[in-house]
Amino acid sequence: MCEMLPHAVLSRLEQNLSDNTARTTAMIDESTAIHHSFQHAGLSYATLKGFSLWPVSVPKVELRSQLDLDFLIAEGSASKAREIIEARGYRLHAISGRSWEFKANQNSTYTLKDLYKPMPQRTVELHIETRGEGSPLLLDRTEPFCFHGVCIPVLAPVDLFLGQGLHLYKHLCSEFSRSAHLLEFRRHILARFHDDAFWKELREIAEDNPRARMSLGFVTLLISHVMGDFAPQALTCWTVDRLPIPPRLWVELYGRRAVFASFPGSKLYLLLQQGMQEVGLPAKRSLWQSLLPRRLPPAIAYAAPGETLAVRLRRYRRQVHFILFRLRFHFLEGLRYLGESARWRRHINSFEQ
Repeated sequence: MCEMLPHAVLSRLEQNLSDNTARTTAMIDESTAIHHSFQHAGLSYATLKGFSLWPVSVPKVELRSQLDLDFLIAEGSASKAREIIEARGYRLHAISGRSWEFKANQNSTYTLKDLYKPMPQRTVELHIETRGEGSPLLLDRTEPFCFHGVCIPVLAPVDLFLGQGLHLYKHLCSEFSRSAHLLEFRRHILARFHDDAFWKELREIAEDNPRARMSLGFVTLLISHVMGDFAPQALTCWTVDRLPIPPRLWVELYGRRAVFASFPGSKLYLLLQQGMQEVGLPAKRSLWQSLLPRRLPPAIAYAAPGETLAVRLRRYRRQVHFILFRLRFHFLEGLRYLGESARWRRHINSFEQ
């Protein structure tokens, strides 16, 4: 296979792998240091996504493009966890619901060309788990997992799988998602293919949750549509087989286009959200908020201490170019959505008649 690739392409891929290996090693070192600090402080926490997907979903961590470190933190441990993260040079960047995003070294210049290179920028997200009435905590079901010489807490197998599926559905309900995430989830399902006890436990936990059931069914159907049937009946009989018409139609009409889309993606996911709303799964944002954002995009370049006028002007220019890029995207994809929405409604109406 490698002999069939042009030399320039093969060379770039080899360099990307080398760069990503170095970048992943640096992230593992950072993750290990945080784990040691959390454990020394006696915090109640677990690793989310990322390295906890190895080796079931990800055979080699250096083949994965991971951008941040995610941790699930008990509400009572959140303040101490924040102290630990900030002591490592991070600063609280944003709060969204029960998620805290911390960033470090954001003054460094970064472009998509540096995606696989080890860079000084670092991001950590803390997701706070609160105790609800009668609902079991994920942190009560964690298991120890040995990763690169340190024993870390990870979610129970069923919780890990369900979280991965819901996270994948969340990304598919956005402008752009990485097809690698579909491949990782497919590997996870295949790894558990003959584990009847696993599928039974998953069904007991998720079948009565419409969001979980339809999310798992949708992502499994989409992967099957693109890569062929692969999932066991123990999963599909209560997820894929019980999907209503709208998500099935969306997969048929737009599934391949969404999976293989180039960045920055499209707004066709809004048709999926619209269809899901009709069967009882409301979207987090209204249609018009998604079509016409009220805020400017986030900053992609940050001021550095003592920056010169020339550096500041270059930073402003990058930000203006990014704003224009996003405006163009919203305008063109908004028009495309309006055109496709009429086609979508005709198809839906044909099934209802």
